[in-house]
Amino acid sequence: MTNITLEISSLSSTDRLGQLLAKLLPDGSVVALVGTLGAGKTKLVQAIAKHTGNAEETISSPTFVLLHEYTDGDRPIYHFDAYRLESADEFRRLSPDDYFEDTGLTLVEWADKFPEVLPAHYLEVRIEPLDETVRRFHLIGHGGEYEAVVSAVAETPFSLS
Repeated sequence: MTNITLEISSLSSTDRLGQLLAKLLPDGSVVALVGTLGAGKTKLVQAIAKHTGNAEETISSPTFVLLHEYTDGDRPIYHFDAYRLESADEFRRLSPDDYFEDTGLTLVEWADKFPEVLPAHYLEVRIEPLDETVRRFHLIGHGGEYEAVVSAVAETPFSLS
């Protein structure tokens, strides 16, 4: 596994990370988002969606709906939220494999609740709030194509502060 840690201190830097991921993630990517309530998982989803041509303002946390599909951009975004799910079987009933095998980007909030439902290869993004504005992002590539994404993020010369 390849991994990096980034400290990000502004929403514009989160947007920049989302822009970079939108560019680097291959079609059919799965991103597992992990973090506490308010960590910034949905903000990162909004940034990725914005930079794939989807309307950022329509992206919301799918906590009560469990899944949102955004298809108005260059690539579809499938946004799952496992927070309210109580079992892996409940998650499986949403047919996530259909989305994991699609050409769009599948983003799963609270993915750590049911890791057994995730595909073998995915990008894990752990978000740790350090204070009101600063977040620590841990990017972990599970599988060759995601290790390449993490390496490319690490090699990109830009400021995230």
